[in-house]
Order: sequence, then C-alpha cells, then structure tokens
Amino acid sequence: MNASFVKKAYLVVFFIALGNLAFAQYVATINGSPISSKEFLWVYKKNHIGENSVSYKELEDYLNLYINFKLKVAEAKALGLDNQDSYKEEIAGYESALKAQQKIASDTPEYNYIMNEYREGVLMFNVCEQKIWGKVQEDDEQLKTYFSNHSKNYEGKQFDEIRGQVVGDYQQQLEADWIASLRTKYKIKINQSELKKMAKGSAN
Repeated sequence: MNASFVKKAYLVVFFIALGNLAFAQYVATINGSPISSKEFLWVYKKNHIGENSVSYKELEDYLNLYINFKLKVAEAKALGLDNQDSYKEEIAGYESALKAQQKIASDTPEYNYIMNEYREGVLMFNVCEQKIWGKVQEDDEQLKTYFSNHSKNYEGKQFDEIRGQVVGDYQQQLEADWIASLRTKYKIKINQSELKKMAKGSAN
C-alpha cells in the first residue's frame, strides 16, 4: 500500500469525523443552515425558567416549534425583508439601546443570542404580517367564505357576532397551511442524538 493512498484514506476519515463532530454541535439544520445546540438551549431555558430537567419529548416538541419560527425567518430573508431600510434602522436602534443599558457586554455569547433573537423576531413579525395578518384584515370576502365553510363550528351564530373569533381561527388555518408549505420547501434535518444528549444532560 503506497504512502499516497494511506494519506488520502486518512484525510477522508479525518474529514468525516470532523463533519460528524460539527453536526453534533447542531440540534438541527434548515437547508444546511445550522441551529446550534447552545442557541436552542438558551432559547428553551429563557422560555422555561425554573425547570430543572426536561424530557426528550419536551425538547423535541419545542424544537419543532422553533423550527417553524426559523422557517418563517428563512422565508422572510428569501423575500428580502432583511434588506429593507426600515428593518435595518429598527435593528440598529435596538442594538444602540441594548449597549446603552450596559448590562451585557457586547463580546459575550448572551449578547449575540439576544441580538439574533431580536433580528429574527422582527423578521418573523414582518413576514407574518405580509403572509397572514394582512391578508385576513384586507380580505373580508375570504373571511366570510371561511366562516361559511366552517359554520358548524360556530353553533348557529352570525358572522358579525363572532367576527373576532373567526379572524383568529382563519389566521390559525392560514398559518398551518403556510407552515406545511414551508416544511415542503425547505429541507429540515434534526439531530436526534444531540437532542437525546441534551435531555440526558439536563436530568443530571
């Protein structure tokens, strides 16, 4: 066996191992874009204060919700909403306010998580306004059609009596359909072994 072959074989094994190590640091990917384990755990703990341990099922359920959020952000970027001047100004204003508070150093992971959460939160809001909320408010005929098709759910009540409830239900339907289409459009890969490791680690 010549030295060149041995070297190539070693490099192949090395890069495969390196790739596996890198993937282990991610809890999921969307179209190859990673969701880091540290970011996901930070968001989870931020929204579940006081929980000392968490099961695999709880992490899995929350990750699916977080993936839905990330899909909306990805779609907002695909539509170019992150390039709008109004968006950039809003983010710059928030960052200036955050730095002025002097509570979190700008070179810490937490600062980066907070800024990223705000950036993506604004994008999610903007794309939802465009794809869901604006459609509901601007298209009364579609709203009435939805009411008519689901009238059995409203116990004989008139549209004008329960318009607010119908709006909420219609928004949920639009969002569910939209998320389903995004999950078809974007390739999602969940790192099950990393999720299990995170659940196990929280129990110790």
